[in-house]
Amino acid sequence: MKKVVISLFALLAGTSFAMAEDAGCEAFKWPVTREQALFAAAPATPAGAELAVGAAADLALVPAEKAGFTLPPERAPAQGTFGAVASVDVPAGGAIQISLSGEAWVDVIQDGKAIKSAGYSGVKTCPGIRKSVRFKLAAGPATVQFSGAKKAELKVAVLTPE
Repeated sequence: MKKVVISLFALLAGTSFAMAEDAGCEAFKWPVTREQALFAAAPATPAGAELAVGAAADLALVPAEKAGFTLPPERAPAQGTFGAVASVDVPAGGAIQISLSGEAWVDVIQDGKAIKSAGYSGVKTCPGIRKSVRFKLAAGPATVQFSGAKKAELKVAVLTPE
């Protein structure tokens, strides 16, 4: 009888874990299905490149101390982490959503000033997507800084919020 109870418990626990794993992406405050599709075919992109709104890039990062940040990141990067600077042309309306495949800090700079995020959602149980951050900006050029990444590559999607 004990073996049956333990096996049933293990089966239910495994099912619950699998369901939680599948539901991981649903835990974001907004849908991330566009990012999932874009990340699958994100082209390799060097640091310093322009990020297109409506697309994703597999961004090559450099050691944080060599990233050439325009302003110091809001959260100082730990020793041995990676970063990059990129640009984006913010569309009319000014709202953008930047989603990342892994852990990293995102700063957006416009007109020489760091812009506070307008919304944030982060989930550790969504395969391939770690966080999504929204910003309200003026239309025109902006600088995006990524810092504190533990790996030298980071998939990044820049979208208009749904």
